[in-house]
Amino acid sequence: MKSATWSEGTGRRKTAIARVRLVPGDGNVIVNGKALDEYFGKDSAAAVALLPFQVTNSMRRYNAMVKVEGGGHHGQIGALAHGIARALLQADPDHRPALRKAGLLTRDPRAKERKKPGLKRARKAPQFTKR
Repeated sequence: MKSATWSEGTGRRKTAIARVRLVPGDGNVIVNGKALDEYFGKDSAAAVALLPFQVTNSMRRYNAMVKVEGGGHHGQIGALAHGIARALLQADPDHRPALRKAGLLTRDPRAKERKKPGLKRARKAPQFTKR
């Protein structure tokens, strides 16, 4: 069993993986050694990434230290939200209904389809010439 002072969760989306560690604190989120807004920029990334905290009404109760790798910005943001939701679930199992209803515990399985032999991409065939 893990220590009661922190909890962790791993979130994934496409090829992005986020390892999240929650510790009691005042709501700071550090991603790869930088603040959340500094790492992702000033777009709506913070709102999507912090959605699990809003759903569970635990916005200023935990600090999150996150290691994110792989994928692009949107995949990393999705992985971060998934990881935070799973870590919150480990910290307090009573959050499960709220997180499940918001769709934050379900891993989005969509990923890029592999390229098939004889094709240009996954499904695009070479140009056909009749004569």
